[in-house]
Amino acid sequence: MQAMAMTSLTIDGMTCAACAQRVARALQRVAGVDSAQVNLATERAEIQGSAPLSALLEAVDDAGYAAHPFQPTEDRAAIRAADARALGRAAALALVLAAPLLALEMGGHMVPALHRWIAAEIGHVTSHWVQGALATAILFGPGWRFFRLGVPALLSRAPDMNALVAMGAGAAWLYSAVTLLRDAHDAVYFESAGVIVALVLLGRWLEARARGRAGDAIRGLMDLSPRTARRLGDAGAEEVPLSAIRVGDRLLMRPGERVPVDGRVVAGASHLDESMFTGEPLPVARREGEPVLGGSVNQHGTLTVLAERVGQDTLLAGIIRMVEQAEDARLPIQALVDRITLVFVPVVMAVAALTFAAWLAVGAGFGVALTHAVAVLIIACPCAMGLATPTSIMVGMGRAARMGVLFRAGDALQRLAGAKRVAFDKTGTLTEGRPALAAVLPLPGFDADALLRAVAAVEAASEHPIAHAILAAHPAPPPAEGFRIALGMGAAAQVEGRQVLVGSAAFLAAEGVAATALEPLAAARAAQGETPVLVALDGMPAGVADPLRATTPEAIAALRALGLPTLMLTGDHAATAQAVAARLGIADVRAHLLPADKLAALRDAPGTIFVGDGINDAPALAAADVGIAIGSGSDIAMESAAVVLMGNDLRTVAGAIHVARATLKNIRQNLAWAFGYNIALVPIAAGVLVPFGGPALSPMLAAAAMGLSSVFVVGNALRLKGVRA
Repeated sequence: MQAMAMTSLTIDGMTCAACAQRVARALQRVAGVDSAQVNLATERAEIQGSAPLSALLEAVDDAGYAAHPFQPTEDRAAIRAADARALGRAAALALVLAAPLLALEMGGHMVPALHRWIAAEIGHVTSHWVQGALATAILFGPGWRFFRLGVPALLSRAPDMNALVAMGAGAAWLYSAVTLLRDAHDAVYFESAGVIVALVLLGRWLEARARGRAGDAIRGLMDLSPRTARRLGDAGAEEVPLSAIRVGDRLLMRPGERVPVDGRVVAGASHLDESMFTGEPLPVARREGEPVLGGSVNQHGTLTVLAERVGQDTLLAGIIRMVEQAEDARLPIQALVDRITLVFVPVVMAVAALTFAAWLAVGAGFGVALTHAVAVLIIACPCAMGLATPTSIMVGMGRAARMGVLFRAGDALQRLAGAKRVAFDKTGTLTEGRPALAAVLPLPGFDADALLRAVAAVEAASEHPIAHAILAAHPAPPPAEGFRIALGMGAAAQVEGRQVLVGSAAFLAAEGVAATALEPLAAARAAQGETPVLVALDGMPAGVADPLRATTPEAIAALRALGLPTLMLTGDHAATAQAVAARLGIADVRAHLLPADKLAALRDAPGTIFVGDGINDAPALAAADVGIAIGSGSDIAMESAAVVLMGNDLRTVAGAIHVARATLKNIRQNLAWAFGYNIALVPIAAGVLVPFGGPALSPMLAAAAMGLSSVFVVGNALRLKGVRA
């Protein structure tokens, strides 16, 4: 049996939500397909199942669209730009032909002198024939795309926007053509047919241009990777396409150039700007043996880099895939839109038929009935509905990516926006996760530097994390002799002829040293969340602590400003946890927790975001409503989380929530506009206000309004680019 897999296709030719639904239904009917989701904004289809690729491509082709396997390296931006240019040319030609058509028919009604000139110089019969020729050129020239796609959709009983335009413009043209052949003196509606097509094409071109800007995040990420690399060989450095680089190649990096692959420095030293990955503004030093990331910028020196991960295996490529997958997400709010869109176009066609029949029944005449029916067909385009959600998601997640927040699960956006509280792990999340020397506190009569020198000499032989913190503060201690360790208590050695004891009060007592004078200082340091280390050189203490991240207090304050309470879930000691929490203003502290305890705490508090970094946080990250892993965390933590922070700045947690809330608000605005627009204008287009002296909506105005509705939705989504964290 063939294994179930995920297949991604790029779909060309979709123009509205009904198109996306039609492609999805066609794919779902293929044997072996378990599920199929189609995203109008990203032009992507995600198919889960064991169906062969050939069957999937054939199904899309039969539905009237084109498809090919999705290629991560494919420059969709360039393709969309080319499509937009083609639409622009088609719209321009249609508008050039529609201008005289509109002037001949409507100009005479608005300008009496023009009416008299047409009658005298051209004649109304000739004018009607000229109008017919112009409308025919528009419909069967730039407007043929609507019939090419719409008629098959109509025949397959899956009508879309193209079908609505084809029916509306085609009905007006056909009625006018028959009238012209029967009696050229009768009224014709060629201007409705031609101008409708011209305005719809203009609206599509404006929409395509606006939608092209929505994918700036992906294009920006792709631009971080250079197109070529300088490979070192026997003949020296040779510039080759990036696709030609293989693992094991040696690459030459000059100042100012972007690193093309993930690798390791084998010669040279420099500073690299890695802010796009870490969020840290200062360049980091890189020398022989240290790693470099593709997309970072070499600041100063010349480097030789050994390629270790190339192409789709680089961290940058993984980030791009993550953003693309998140942009393809279907939020729960989209389910309502899908259900409505599925029946929307057939309902509109029924309303148009009912409108036509009603006007005929009241004796308004065939032309009036046709005009109102065509207006209903044109005004009710579901484009705005289809773009309302995916376009906002695309722009919102792109904005988050530029802030250093990556969504691994698309629906996390909606869950993040609805969060009720934020829980943090302590060590490595709120704090730096590694001990660092906080203070050296000698008793009167002793020198702090001499004390630190003696302690570092003893700790040089130890593997304890606290030992590393002390050695970091004094990296070149004198040699120690007679080193011995009391497991879990402390260590002792001879340093420069003096006996040095380092450890707990119990260790000093066991060695015959009274720690009475040290205990008040030790208690004071412990109350600040530090781990006191007592030193016996006639009795002198030093304090060691796990420091808070510099941005942590500001991050907690930002969450509080968003109305979100915070809590701490940690496996650390209660005294240390309470001390850290007190400095941050976190009232809810739960200490001594095992991974299972964190899991239980989250299950009892729905709507909780959990922020962590370690392997032991993985269950909690997976179980939380939204798990957020920080960039310095373990790979397992990142795989378990729905959201990943590229850096270690916890302020981006509040930024991610702010962007999520803004995106959901933007989606609701778009949906309110899209649905409200149709609810308000369809009855007007049908003419329900005319008997009461109200306005009617001509097919031409309906076409203009329909195009502008989609432009409004996309333009509103683009406002998310300006969201500030």
